[in-house]
Amino acid sequence: MDQFVVKKFFCTPEDASVVLNECTRNIHWYDITNVTVWMAVAVLVIAALLVLGTRRRAIVPSRSQSVAEMLYGFVYNMVEEVTGHEGVKYFPYVMTLFLFILFANLLGLLPLAFTTTSHLAVTVTLAMMVFLGVTILGFVKHGVGFLGMFWVTSAPLAIRPILALIEVISYFVRPVSHSIRLAGNLMAGHAVIKVIAGFATLAVASPVVIGAVTAIYGLELLVAVVQAYVFTILTCVYLRDAVGDNHH
Repeated sequence: MDQFVVKKFFCTPEDASVVLNECTRNIHWYDITNVTVWMAVAVLVIAALLVLGTRRRAIVPSRSQSVAEMLYGFVYNMVEEVTGHEGVKYFPYVMTLFLFILFANLLGLLPLAFTTTSHLAVTVTLAMMVFLGVTILGFVKHGVGFLGMFWVTSAPLAIRPILALIEVISYFVRPVSHSIRLAGNLMAGHAVIKVIAGFATLAVASPVVIGAVTAIYGLELLVAVVQAYVFTILTCVYLRDAVGDNHH
């Protein structure tokens, strides 16, 4: 599991045996770590794609312009279909969230890279931003009426309090499932690749191991895209609860 260890990025001790002591302990908020470096790389890649890639827009788009337009249209349609017209104004945030998670996942598949979205510190922060943002937005738009989403009026009156309790619990569990799903899937996939690759030292098993790692790597590529989509679509669903008109 050493591939998931947070280390100081510029820490290069002469003795490799003291890496754990010098590079992974006493990390402060201002230290530059492998996590912060690869998050910055993800932001730079996104900026390069959206800003530099579309700077010279043309009727016949270049490859970078085509990718940028495809991502833009994909996320915009997702937001509009799930949240409705009222939710479109929050498209920039959803777009930013999707692109950051997508490129963080994809960059983590590069050799010697670090998968930032495999850490709960990152995914919990993203999930809590969504949770708090949606909750605050719900109260701003609907006031106390936002609590009406917990009261199931279509159910018999006798069981409404029980259902309300279940709805409240499920609402506060949202950031937990939202963050653990993303981090767990990314961590599990990378760990499996590392374990299987460890058998490559066996000459007899090398061809099988290479084939297995290639297949799992392809699966991880799909997981990286799917998990970014799942995180974003759930964000849109939660956003719909805040901007919808079903709280009265």
